Parts: sequence; C-alpha cells; structure tokens
Amino acid sequence: MITKIIRFSVNNKLLIILTTLTIAAFGIYSITQIPLGAVPDITNNQVQVITTSPNLSTQDVEQFITYPIELEMSNLPGIKEIRSVSKFGISLVTLVFDDNIGTYLPRQLISEKLNTVSEKIPEGFGKPSMGPITTGLGEIYQYILDVKPGYENKYNATDLRTLQDWYIRRQLAGISGVVEINSWGGYLKQYEIAVNPEKLKALNVSLIDVYNALYANNSVAGGAYIEKNDQSYFIRGDGLIKNIDEILKIVIKTNQSIPILLSDVAEVRQGYATRFGAITANGQGEKVLGQIMMLKGANSNLVINEVKNRVTEIQKHLPEGVFINPINDRSELIAKTTFTVLENLVFGSIIVFLIVFLLLGNIRSSIVISSLIPLALLFTISIMYLVGIDVNLMSLGALDFGVIIDGAVIIVEYIMVQLWLQKDQYFASQDVLERKRILNAVSYDSTSKMMNSAIFGQIIVLIVFIPIYVLSGVEGKMFKPMAMSFSFALVGAIFFGFTWVPVISSIFLKPIKKQKITFSDRLVAFVHRMYEPVLAWSYRHKLLVWLTAIASLVFTYFLFINMGGEFVPTLDEGDFVIQPVIKSGTSLSKTINLTTQMEQILLKQFPNEVDKIVSRIGAAEVPTDPMGMEEVDMIIKLKPKSEWKIIDNKEELANKFKEALSAIPGVDYEFTQPIEMRFNELITGVRSDLAIKIFGEDIDRLNQLALKVKSLIKEVPGAADISIEKTVGLPQMLVKYKREKLAHYGVKIKDLNDALSTAFGGAITGSYFEGEKRFDIVVKLPSEFRQDIEDLRMLPVSIANDKMVPLSELADIDYYAGPAKITRENTHRRIVVNVNVRNRDLQSVVLDIQKILSSNLKLPSGYTIQYGGQFENLQNALKRLMYAVPIAL
Repeated sequence: MITKIIRFSVNNKLLIILTTLTIAAFGIYSITQIPLGAVPDITNNQVQVITTSPNLSTQDVEQFITYPIELEMSNLPGIKEIRSVSKFGISLVTLVFDDNIGTYLPRQLISEKLNTVSEKIPEGFGKPSMGPITTGLGEIYQYILDVKPGYENKYNATDLRTLQDWYIRRQLAGISGVVEINSWGGYLKQYEIAVNPEKLKALNVSLIDVYNALYANNSVAGGAYIEKNDQSYFIRGDGLIKNIDEILKIVIKTNQSIPILLSDVAEVRQGYATRFGAITANGQGEKVLGQIMMLKGANSNLVINEVKNRVTEIQKHLPEGVFINPINDRSELIAKTTFTVLENLVFGSIIVFLIVFLLLGNIRSSIVISSLIPLALLFTISIMYLVGIDVNLMSLGALDFGVIIDGAVIIVEYIMVQLWLQKDQYFASQDVLERKRILNAVSYDSTSKMMNSAIFGQIIVLIVFIPIYVLSGVEGKMFKPMAMSFSFALVGAIFFGFTWVPVISSIFLKPIKKQKITFSDRLVAFVHRMYEPVLAWSYRHKLLVWLTAIASLVFTYFLFINMGGEFVPTLDEGDFVIQPVIKSGTSLSKTINLTTQMEQILLKQFPNEVDKIVSRIGAAEVPTDPMGMEEVDMIIKLKPKSEWKIIDNKEELANKFKEALSAIPGVDYEFTQPIEMRFNELITGVRSDLAIKIFGEDIDRLNQLALKVKSLIKEVPGAADISIEKTVGLPQMLVKYKREKLAHYGVKIKDLNDALSTAFGGAITGSYFEGEKRFDIVVKLPSEFRQDIEDLRMLPVSIANDKMVPLSELADIDYYAGPAKITRENTHRRIVVNVNVRNRDLQSVVLDIQKILSSNLKLPSGYTIQYGGQFENLQNALKRLMYAVPIAL
C-alpha cells in the first residue's frame, strides 16, 4: 500500500506539489481563523443557579432557597456534582454535568426544573435563574469608569454607575461572543421614599399603608379602542408618576375626611439599593467596574478585538472627563503566550536545520528535510482548526521538530547514499530524461526501503501518547490538546514522508561528482570512533548490559514512587491577586477603607513594580462569585520585569508585598493569579491549590475542627497562605416574636415581617422613568433611623384598631452571631481549610498533612475529611496513568 502511494507520488509530481501547496494554503487560512488562547479552558461542564434575596439571612437562604434547589436538581440526568454557597441575601448552586452531555441540554433540563423549584420557594424570597454561559476563561475584559484630574467633584459613584448601566453596558451588548456585561461597585440609583417613623406614629399610619398607596398610584392601563368617524381611537390610562411633586401628593388614607398625603410622613430622596459589593482602585477610593464575559466556546481573540474596537467607539461619546480604563485585558496574556509559542517554534526550526546541516553536511538535503517542519506545522494547525482545538501554550508549545523530521532524516540520508553510489551512471548519461529516470528510481527505491523504519519509529512515539488520551475531566482537557496536536504533526510528517519527500528529493537532490571531506564527515567519524568501542564492549558483556538495564528500570520505578507530584506547573500570568483575610462581619465601608489603604501602601512602596490595582469587594450584580462584604480580590497589574528595581523574582516580590502590608494589623494575605484563582474556584469550588474539606452537620463544630486542622499543619514545609473558610461570626440583630403578645394584640407575623423588611431593607413599589432609564421607587426609613438596634426596637408597627406600638413590645430584639456562609457539597455541609503550596511539590505537602492529621485529629461520629483542589485532579490523573502507562510500554 505504502509503496504504491510512493510510486504514484513520484510519477505524479505536479499533483503532489499542488496537493501540498493546497494543504499549506489551508493551513495559512486556518492560522487566521483558529482561536488563540493562553491556556486550555479546563472548566468542567457546569451551570450556576443564582438566587438573590437581599433581606434574607444565611441560614434562611440555605433552608428556603438552596436546599429546595439542590433537592430538585439532584436527579437530573448526567449530573456529577452539586455544590452550593448560601450567604446573606445570595444563594449560588453549581451543578456539574458530564462533558459528553453538551452545553445546552443541561440548561434546558434545569430550566424545566426551575418552574417547579420556584413554587417551593416562598413568595418574596427571590426567583432562581441560571448564570451566564461562560467558563473560567470567560472574564476576558474588565475596566473601571475613571475620571480625569480636575473632574473628581463633577461625577460621583452614582453618576458613574448610572452611566455604566444605561449607556456603556447597552453599547457593549450585541457583540458576537459576549454573553454578559456585569456591573460592580458604585451606587445603584433609586428614588427613596424616606418615611419618618415619628410622623407615622403621630398620624397613626403604617409603613404598609405608605407602600400600598404608592403601589396603587403608579400604573398604566389600556381600554382597547373606540371606532368613531371611520377612525379607531385607542384608549390609554396613564397613571405613571412624572415628577417628585406627584409622589408627594399621593393620598395614603383619610382621617375624618382629611387626606393624609405622602408629604405629611415622608421625603423623596435620591438613594441607592442595598449594596453587597464595591470596587476600589489605585488608592483613589470607590470606582465602578465593568466585567465583560465571553460565551463558552467563542473565539477569545476575535471577541476581545471586537470589544476593544467597541470600547474605542464608546470612549468618543462619554461625558467630558470620563474615560474607560482597562484593568484586565486577556489579549495581553494571549499575546505573551502566543509570542512564547512562536519564539519556540521559530528557534526550534532554526536549531533543527542547523543540526541537520551540521551532521549531513549538505545544504540541499538539509533544506528538503527542514521543509517538513512548516508543512507538518501547517497540517497540524489545519486539523486543529477543523476539530476545534485552540492554539495555546499547551497545544503547540510541546511540538518537537526533532521527532517530526526523524523519518525524513532517515529517508533523505539513504537517498543521498544511493545517489552517491549511482553517480557514475548519472553523470555518464547526457540524456535529461535518463537522468530524471535515475533520480526517480533512487527516490522511489530509497523511500520504499526506509519508509517502514521511519513509520515504525513515529508510531512508537504515537503510542507514548496513549496514557494522555485516557485522561478525562479536568486533566484530560488540560493535556489532551497537547497529545492531539503532537499526533497530528506526526501523522502529517508520515503523510508528507511518502508523498512530498520523495517528490522534492527527486527534483532537488543531485549526486555529487567528487566527495570532499567536510567538517560533518570529521564530526561523524569522531562520534563513530567514540561509539564503536562501547558497542564492541557491550556485545562482549551482554549479560551485564542486560542486568544494568533491568537495574536502571527498577531504580527509576523506585524514584517515581517516591518523587513528589503536581497536577500542572503554574503558568506565570504576569499579574497577582491578593486576597486579604479580614474578620467576618466587617462592614462594607470598613473594607473599602482597608483596601484603599492597602492600595496606597503598594503603589507608594513599589512604584516601579506595580502598574494598577483594582480591588473587587463582595458580590457583583450577577453574583457568579458570591463573596462576603469582608472578602476581597485585589488584582495587581504588574509592570514589565525590565522596569522592576527592588527585586526580579515574582515569589520574592510576593513576600515583599506581604511584608509591606503587614503595617495593617489583624489582616492576613493569600496570593494567587487571576485565571488560576478562577479555575480553582469553578472546578473544585475553592480558590487554593489544596482544599482540606471537613464534612458534618453542625456549623460551629465544623469551625472548631477547621481551627484545629490549621494549627496542626501550620509548620508543614511548603504549606503557605493557610486560611479557613469563613462560616461563622456574622453579627446579626435577631428579632424573636412573642407569640402570646401577638395573640393578645391580634397581629400576624407576616405583617410584622413585611414592616421590618420594608423599614430597613426597603420595598420596591414601582418604577420612576427618566426617558429610557428606569429607577426603582423604594419605601424605607431614612438612614438616620437605621443606625442602631434601638431604631429596630422603636419601629412603630400597626396592631388592631389602627393603633401603633413599638416592635419591642411584640418581640425580643438582641445581638446574635450567626453563620456567615454555609457551603455544601453533594447536599452535605462542609468547611474548607485552604492551603497554597510554595517552593515544594503538591503531593509531598499533602502526604505530610495526611500523616499529621491521621495521627493527631480525631473526628466525631458523622464527620469526615476529604482532600480537594488541584490535588483531587492530580489523584484522578494518577489513577488512570497507573493503568495506561504499563499498557503503552
């Protein structure tokens, strides 16, 4: 079969050349179309179900929202894992499916279930919805709305947030490949009906009366149409509020025929929605951030370019003094990794060409052999484009051109030997056709004879990749592109080896009349002289050589089982993410002050290393990452290393940062990178290299066990940034109703809860329109009556006969420490001790930790420990490799 293909190729040179050029042309086209990335997208096939209920406590979110969602989703086909986070006001349930089920079928299945789930969640507790269709690499572009010097007092955080939501966000919508534009920080503008509780009490009006009056006096209606004089007159009832005066004139109720107006008990102010997050940047205080998220499977390079073009257009039409300041542009990392790949490919090609020329000593044969490098590369990129594999550091960075041209070296070298042997016959003939016949015959015979050896060697290399092909899950997504691209290159080399190589050899290679002694001949002769005695000695001592080989294999196996292990070496993304560990329950305003102080310290002490700093606090509008108000992702964009002056090592720079930030007492710091952090969080539900998961029922007991684990492992070498997931210590004001009093006064708990939520959390009664902009109208107490527990105790509530009493008359109100966060995995509560690994391999650190905990930690009945994070992926990969590697050998 192969000889027939070789003969056909030699006899049909033009067809083979055209075929080769077509493949090369398609490869060049593929280069312009194939998605470019930094690393493979290893995010598992997951869907997030998000529910926001701004006034609901952590334990109530778990009981009334998270648990029903988990229960309803647990029997979906193809589901592998369920994780959830319940925090004050937010429920996030992550559902992980089999990869082979696809992206959109799970969402369809979940959508059908959400209707059932919504019926089980109490009215007013929020409506669950699915998160955007994106992945760990989805955050492709982030920016802050900034103001130029001199305009600081012209625009406040509310103005910038309104500009982001109603102009910039809408302008960015519609870009192909963009699935979500998330807003973060600033103040979401509302019109606040600030009700004075003292006036309510004096006029015997309840908060619910105010709410009902507003709700009933801000609406539109239609009455079909009336035909008159051959025309249709459509009927429209317009009762929308047009200005503030109309709000103030709304009648709440009448008292002895005297109307009580809204202006009698309240003021209309410009307020803002309850905040669960904020953004600070560059030590300048609060900012507004926009986060552009890419659709799963989209071409990141094309999407980013389109986003940047759109941003350039938007910049021209922004108000004077306002500009979009990009802080995280994925294209920069893609450019760096692409340059690294191209640099490796170019220098690799040059080195291979020089070595081939050095050993063969013939420029023509070196060119023929080296021509296989670009052809195999273009063939590889063509197939990658057709099967949907991105170009990134893993997929193309591992190509070995020495292996790719190995077969061509064997064939071309043998062709040159045969041409030397037939040089007399070649030069004796003056007939051009006869000379062509000799060249064709030599190319055909030599390729046919050596092709089996060449193919055999390359098939052995292909077999080496079998263990990688058996990997699945995260490890498969990480390493399979590398194996597939290398295999494509080898297949291309084999194909061109029995088509292109014999054709171009018969055209380009010529016999040499007189063989001169070249440097290559001397080099090969020297190597031969050195090698021949070793070979002769080996023949005389076969048993010793055999025993040495066996001993080497045993010794290697011993080293393998005792050496450390990592899931994958860390990619240097060029930037830092610092996660300050701040006390649970810290207020949002205090966290903002702390992050601003941290930014100022770093910018002042490291002006040559730090370019920009943006701190993401709490949760965004679409809370795909529901952090608490004391949790921070401080993204530090570093300057190029050539500008660094204090130190030139990133690990040491992290230590210097930590040392500088130690000036702020009571705060610890964890260091990671943007993509690494997001991958860890989405794949395993944690942000660290190693997650020590403790499962059990009681939240306080779990926290005690986590504290003990932390104290036991703090001295383990390589274990750094040890922190405990914050699950307890959230300050609360607990209202416990006195049921006997409620019975005495004839009051329902629902009415009291509605009054409580309206007074302090606010209740939306409708919308106020400013052109196309729409803002909520919210009833709540003024901020001066929402300062202390006494304000809560003195809240006037309505009882029978339209009387008013303070809430403390009907309930015991006191301080209480509740759960800050409740995390669950496969419907079981858990707490995580996070560990990052530095200056040591991951597996060795885990083995030391397991040894310490097994001998020093006794778990109560019903409590278990599991190890997750990157270590979990490493264990999954090792289990498969333990079977696949021996089979491949």
